[in-house]
Amino acid sequence: MKKFIPLLIVGTALVAGCDQQKTTTTTGTAPATSTAPAVDKADAIAVVNGQYIGKSTLDTLEKEIAERSHGQAFPKEKLVEELVQRELLVQDAVQKQLDKSPEFMAQLESAKTALLTQATLQNFIKANPVTDAEIKAEYDSKVAAEKGIEFKARHILVKTEDEAKKLIAELDKGGDFAKLANKHSLDAKESQNGGDLGWFSGAQMVAPFSEAVAALEKGKYSKTPVKTQFGFHVILKEDSRALTPPPLEAVKEQLMPFLQRKKVQTMIETLRKQAKVEILIPLEAPKVEAAPAPAATTQAVEEKPVAAPAPEAAEKTTETTTEKTIEKTVEPVAADPAKAVETTTETTTETTIEKTVEPVPAVPAEPKK
Repeated sequence: MKKFIPLLIVGTALVAGCDQQKTTTTTGTAPATSTAPAVDKADAIAVVNGQYIGKSTLDTLEKEIAERSHGQAFPKEKLVEELVQRELLVQDAVQKQLDKSPEFMAQLESAKTALLTQATLQNFIKANPVTDAEIKAEYDSKVAAEKGIEFKARHILVKTEDEAKKLIAELDKGGDFAKLANKHSLDAKESQNGGDLGWFSGAQMVAPFSEAVAALEKGKYSKTPVKTQFGFHVILKEDSRALTPPPLEAVKEQLMPFLQRKKVQTMIETLRKQAKVEILIPLEAPKVEAAPAPAATTQAVEEKPVAAPAPEAAEKTTETTTEKTIEKTVEPVAADPAKAVETTTETTTETTIEKTVEPVPAVPAEPKK
């Protein structure tokens, strides 16, 4: 028996959770329950139990595989065999009436919703393309208008503050910064080119690093180690200049999807305003009211010996403490430990402390005189 071809190809049949139905309507002669047009023999690549698989289906699969495998090509006979196996699976599912099961119908409805959502968005973008004038206006307002300073610097990264201080001492004696960086820096990239970081803006660096560079004079190196989450840096500021924005053509492809999303968002907001929407479920959890405290009771005291009180029940107290921890994560940018983006994550932790009070032994009371 022939084995299935690589999972990368087989997996394309499972997209959206309902491609069994989709494959039936696009790869073979439509079953009685389908409204898809039949495939003529002249336009088919194979026939499976009387069901024709169209040439257009093979073309679609080849494009899907090329996209998923980054241009890697598969032999045509394997692609044809994949489509044959799909058709066999579809026919088996239909024969067992799996296409009529509640689970399948739910998946089909979900996939239909997703496809229709994509279809209307694609239709809107096609009918309302982003113009060159809109891209130019966005560039002028957001990119070209940006003011700032960029720096050119070198650095030496080491593990400890003592190591950094020793390097500063060597520099004070006239040591060559680039040679020391090549010899001692932990930064694999910069240690091969004398610690050169090239030109960068302050936003590209973690805060302690960018602040230290900005404070240095041109041609000077840091006299005290600069600590970041990567270690300790010795920094040499070589130059600075006004930030030069990238040319329009260099950022055009980045501005295009941003402007498309803005147009789509405006369209959705318009639909929302025009629609009559009624939310039928509560959006907030119901508040639980505290139970009222029991009323105090007064008992008459008789002129007779008081009975010894019953042992008190064990008391269990639960205390919940909520602690909020703020963690800062710095993600390196462009494979440079010094160039990183700092993000903040808040984590709330609840700690429950249980304490139990043991029963108090009863003490007999003396008769009241």
